[in-house]
Amino acid sequence: EVRPERRTALAMRWLISFSRARTEKTMSERFAAELFLASKGGGNAIMKRTFWRSIGMALAALASLAHAQGWPSRPIHIVAPSTPGDAPDVIARIVADKLSIALGKEVVVDNKPGAGGVVGSEFVAKAAPDGYTLIMGNAGSHGINAAVYTKLPYDIQRDFTPVSQIAVAPNIFVINPSIPAKTVREFIAYARGRPGQLGYASGGNGSSSHMSMELFKSMTGVDLIHVPYKGSSPALTDVVSGQDAAMFVNMPPAVPLVKAGKLRALAVTTLTRSPLMPEVPTVSESGLGGYETVAWFGVLAPAGTPKDIVNRLAAELATIARSPEMRERLSSLGAEPVGGAPEAF
Repeated sequence: EVRPERRTALAMRWLISFSRARTEKTMSERFAAELFLASKGGGNAIMKRTFWRSIGMALAALASLAHAQGWPSRPIHIVAPSTPGDAPDVIARIVADKLSIALGKEVVVDNKPGAGGVVGSEFVAKAAPDGYTLIMGNAGSHGINAAVYTKLPYDIQRDFTPVSQIAVAPNIFVINPSIPAKTVREFIAYARGRPGQLGYASGGNGSSSHMSMELFKSMTGVDLIHVPYKGSSPALTDVVSGQDAAMFVNMPPAVPLVKAGKLRALAVTTLTRSPLMPEVPTVSESGLGGYETVAWFGVLAPAGTPKDIVNRLAAELATIARSPEMRERLSSLGAEPVGGAPEAF
């Protein structure tokens, strides 16, 4: 007969050895042996509860590990909390193609725009933490929103697990070509002569495009009317048409329009010029010293996603982000690849 304190020690010893086991066969044999020894004999109620609680924890960990070992067994979905063509969507689709090859399973991008990324973020926060639902988060959806909204239907830190940061990119200040301004200074003068008459578009309340322009307004004193859209793509469409005068926007969706002459680029929001468009000055060097905003993009999973799945995803995503092909594709959109561990993100 095994003494109560011996049973507890055996249970705890199995828990420790469980984390070191490398094969299902080893774990099964060890579990069977220790359970047989520890379950024999009597003991007081406290010892029994301690033992069975330990066994329960071990079984839960075993189930989680078994799930992680079988992952992925079906398609994975990456939510882009934006409209098609927006930067999170563009980057998510580039990543999905490469991740599908790396994992041997289909990776699908689902667009869930609205409320500056809140709609898509809430969907993922409440999804099953099984590694099959992810989100291409960004500076707006998983940064600015926590400060802008007094109440969110989720907690950004509590309800998400960072996986890997994919890229960073400047925003770019663009205007409709019909506006007679070729520089930031000229636009400021033009806007000051028309207070409350010019509208500026954004990808939604709390988006990085919204906050970039609000910072610009606070530093210049210009009076522009905010026109929020359900994503950057429809917002850009109205700047191109002349419905709105100007916009700060992530570079990926704007660069093709600038190169086609449909928009005029006045400045980028980082402190250094973009290698993709070195002829475009920074806002800071255009007379607003110290002005800087940077957009970032990264993959997150619902909180509680098994660590083995998170680590594998992070490793695959880091490899993808640092590959020469990915660097070339992101650079062509004005973005810089990052990659890295969940802790760094």
